[in-house]
Amino acid sequence: MAALRKLSMVIGAAVAALGSVLFIALSRYMPSRRRSRYQLEYKPLYSQPNYLDRQILVLGLDGAGKSSIIHALSTNTTRSSSAPTHGFNTAQILSQGLRIELLEVGGSQNLRTYWNQYLKNAHIMVFVVDSTDDKRLQLARQELHRLLEEASHLPLMVLANKQDCQLALDIATIHSELSLHRLQGQREVTLLGTSAVCDGFGQSTNLQIVRSLLEERLHQLRESEQNIHLQNSCWQNSFEREKSA
Repeated sequence: MAALRKLSMVIGAAVAALGSVLFIALSRYMPSRRRSRYQLEYKPLYSQPNYLDRQILVLGLDGAGKSSIIHALSTNTTRSSSAPTHGFNTAQILSQGLRIELLEVGGSQNLRTYWNQYLKNAHIMVFVVDSTDDKRLQLARQELHRLLEEASHLPLMVLANKQDCQLALDIATIHSELSLHRLQGQREVTLLGTSAVCDGFGQSTNLQIVRSLLEERLHQLRESEQNIHLQNSCWQNSFEREKSA
């Protein structure tokens, strides 16, 4: 029996070695078949239009529902729960020439100290609050206004999440608790009630409407940048003509 087992092991090893040799030979001498298989899965970059990169920075205290919001905005689907974000979470949206990155930075105490480092690359800030967490609204307000002091130019959208919960505070209360009235005349501010679990529940805003508003604002920013670039070009050309006259 021992000799038989040894013989079977030798035969198995020989078959495995032969299979490896055949695979290498086929890969080397029949490259066209291998390429055709991958062409079904891969789209060359040059076949896609050129996208302008834009970033939406999604912040808020831990447990506010940021990950669920990002998931709903990028996939048009909801989910009942998600694991806490201990670092970063990203998703991507393509919209009429824009490649929009949704970047979430975790909201735990140790991660909040790094929030301000990501403001410089953002084009819009979305701040998510838990409408049922009245005990931490003061902390949310402090963190929000600390950020706004460092990014005076950044458009702000506040999402009062979990409006599907019975204990959720209404939008007017959220507005007052976050002292958003202090921002009047300083920047563009939008406050919307949302539910990442029951999208469109009650008085909450459908998350695809939220997505449309964000996309619309980014397109407006792109047009403004293009107009400024055009004006600068005209001034530069005019200056060159006067200089050469």
